[in-house]
Amino acid sequence: MSFSLKNFTELGDAEKEIVLSWRNNQNIRKWMFHQELIFLKQHRAFIDALQNKKDTLYFLLYENKDALGVIDFTDIDLQTGSAEIGLYANPSLHGVGKKMMQNIIRYGFGHLKLKRLYAAAFKNNTKAIALYNRFHFQQYKETKEILYMELYNENR
Repeated sequence: MSFSLKNFTELGDAEKEIVLSWRNNQNIRKWMFHQELIFLKQHRAFIDALQNKKDTLYFLLYENKDALGVIDFTDIDLQTGSAEIGLYANPSLHGVGKKMMQNIIRYGFGHLKLKRLYAAAFKNNTKAIALYNRFHFQQYKETKEILYMELYNENR
């Protein structure tokens, strides 16, 4: 099994449209903090803006030639060695969360040399929380609706 990451800034038009269709899928969108539909023009502008952002990386994750989903690193701070992570799977696939998280951890701690990854999930998103727990993320804060979790490199 061979994994590869394709930076959003290098996606072709067909890949951009596939990612947008996933992001707009109701089963994915309902877990996003911004749940409104995104139009192709907005999506392309977002991807174009990534060219100039030093603290944000979005990748399309492939296993061989199959697109598994999207992983991202936002608020990357190389001084403190931290970044917020996010992921969503191709909605036609099931059971790929583990592979996606393995690639987030590999890239975040290996390539970016981060010390801490953190994430936020709605408390009723039990699948996301179970995935974070499976990879030893620890809760560090919560609000009425959101659970905040973190993973330090030395604790994985």
